[in-house]
Amino acid sequence: MPRHSINDLVALRTIVRERSFTRAAAQIGVSPSALSHSIRALEDRVGVRLLTRTTRSVAPTVAGERLVGAIGPHLDGIDAELAALAGLRDKPAGTIRITTGIDAAQTILWPALAELLPAYPDIQVEIAIDTGFVDIVAERFDAGIRLGETVGQDMIAIRIGPDMRMAAVASPAYIAACGTPASPRELASHNCINLRFPTHGGLYAWEFEHDGRELTVRVEGQVIVNDIALALQAARDGGGIAYLPEEYIAADIAEARLGRLLSDWCPPFPGYHLYYPSRRQLSPAMAVLIKALRGRGHASTIVGDVTIDR
Repeated sequence: MPRHSINDLVALRTIVRERSFTRAAAQIGVSPSALSHSIRALEDRVGVRLLTRTTRSVAPTVAGERLVGAIGPHLDGIDAELAALAGLRDKPAGTIRITTGIDAAQTILWPALAELLPAYPDIQVEIAIDTGFVDIVAERFDAGIRLGETVGQDMIAIRIGPDMRMAAVASPAYIAACGTPASPRELASHNCINLRFPTHGGLYAWEFEHDGRELTVRVEGQVIVNDIALALQAARDGGGIAYLPEEYIAADIAEARLGRLLSDWCPPFPGYHLYYPSRRQLSPAMAVLIKALRGRGHASTIVGDVTIDR
């Protein structure tokens, strides 16, 4: 049905309820003459008179009473649903889809959600674990979590975790058998555990820095994995040297399951950030999630051309 027909039906219902063109016009927000014109147009389309008009009153005809009785409940239902939706406008609800790596999901995202979700039962969060880089716009994610220095262009990024450090580690048995590298260049003579990015298939190049000197090393070894949990297990079992986030292997170092190597070559770098497209309007659900995660980070920084909020 054309939109003007629905407007005319709303006008008819209002006139019948108010028994007055003047009061109905004021309620709808049009002039009495415009309202009268709409009703005449509706009567012309249906081919019957719907209202009986006198100088003092207006009342529905039998046909008008029948029509209002039929459409009234439907229009009332529409009004009620629109009112309900308006009530949800500022209420956090709906589904949030997030892409993230397993480490950020376990150490930052899930602890925040464990506190947040019981307080907001109408929020649903879908977490997609992916160690590669994901186009969140193309894949229809609401947000992603990645290291600050890897966030793409045209994204708003919010720090949700402290600075991080990488750590080169190996088991005591491996160190006893193969020795300790004195510099990253000596890794070429060691059995290293490589990490392959699933997205583009390339091997992760190990990045080091010491006294302002940056060095990128492409290592070799018998083991290549695409999951840091497996890299950690391989290192524990003496399979070689692994290069992993410091906090991920902190317990292994503290309990002497692993020994740390090249610590002077591993400076801190920007930690995890939640990011989303700069042109996307935040939903109330996304806003409360950001608030829950924001307190887990530190002061804002700038990553390339990316805006990093406080």
